[in-house]
Order: sequence, then structure tokens, then C-alpha cells
Amino acid sequence: MRKLIIFLLIFLISIFFVFDLNSYLSFQSLKSSLGQFETWRIDSPVLTGLIFFLLYITVTSLSLPGAAAMTLASGALFGLLWGTIIVSFASSIGATFSFLVSRYLFRDSIQARFGDRLDIINNGILKDGNFYLFTLRLVPIFPFFIVNLLMGLTPIRTINYYWVSQVGMLAGTLVFVNAGTHLAKISGLSSIISPGLLISFTLLGVFPLFSRWILRFLQRRDGIQK
Repeated sequence: MRKLIIFLLIFLISIFFVFDLNSYLSFQSLKSSLGQFETWRIDSPVLTGLIFFLLYITVTSLSLPGAAAMTLASGALFGLLWGTIIVSFASSIGATFSFLVSRYLFRDSIQARFGDRLDIINNGILKDGNFYLFTLRLVPIFPFFIVNLLMGLTPIRTINYYWVSQVGMLAGTLVFVNAGTHLAKISGLSSIISPGLLISFTLLGVFPLFSRWILRFLQRRDGIQK
């Protein structure tokens, strides 16, 4: 079964690059094709939304490039509310698929080989995994596929991985979808992601962990004094 999954992954990713499908998911390509997409949406709004939803899941599941441009396109096509809903669920489902593939293919062998050295990490994830994941999801400097791959090797529960990812990625999703509603004025992804925005997300992501560490420190100190 593992060999079949690996073969399918390699096959699908190869098709994507061999046929240069990534060019269709670039920022400029999606921007230039927006008129055609808008026509499809007006003619068949539900079908267009469903196809977009499934395509987004596929792209994120396979860790293919194009998710950021598609997030902008969702804002342009479906507006802030529906664009955010579509991307939020599609990205979380795709991330969970990628997470599960990593877990199924690699976790047992990695844990068996480095189990003793991973005990500290495993215990930390069991205790504070939701907080660590929330931070990783909120800070956009961590690549999407890397988080999926690495977290799949840990003992974090799948249901927790899904809902924490959805909540953690919501702020970034809102920023990109809202920017997509003004797609005609955007020249590229760099005009959205500014150093100030990255710092704000970083501080917001680190705050829950910092607060938890402070609370534990105070609890230990209180226990010592008693």
C-alpha cells in the first residue's frame, strides 16, 4: 500500500510539472484569466465553487505551488465571505491529507529509528502540541508543506491538527482573500506580505506560547514558595 501511495504521489506531481500546469496557477496567469473565471462563476456558481474547492484541496494535499495565488483568486471570484470559507476549509482539509500521508509513510520508521531521541519532542507535542501548531500556522514564514510533513511525524491527534490548522491559518487567509477582492490593484504577492505584517503575525503566534510559559513559571514558583 505504501508503494502504491508513493507511486501515485510521484505520478501526480510529475504530471503537474511535466505539463507545466504550475504556469496556470501563477499570479499573473490567474489574474489574466479572471474574466473567464468570472463568466463561469456567473453561469454556474455552485459548480465553479465546488471545482475551485476541490482543486485547492488537491494543490495543498500534494504541496504544489499556487495556493497563494489561488487564495487571491478566491477573493476576486467569490468575495470576502465565501472566498474565506472556501479557502479556510479547503486549505485545512488539504493540509490534513498531507499530514496523514506523512504520518502513514514515514512516522513509524522515523520513530523506530530515532525513538529515544524523539521522546522529548513527542512529550512536548503531547503536552503543548496545539500551541506549537497554532504558532506555526499563524506565522507565514514557515512553509505550508514543511509543517504538514513534520507534524505528521509527531503524536498529535488528527482532529486537533485539523481544527488548530483551520483556526491558525484563518488570519492569513482573511488577509489574502481580502487582498484578492482588489486583485486589479495588486502587482504581486510581495505587495501583500510586508515585513510589518510578518512581524505582527509572529508576535500574535508566539503570544499564546509565551503566556503559557509564564503561567507555568508562576505556578512552579508558587508551589516552591508554599
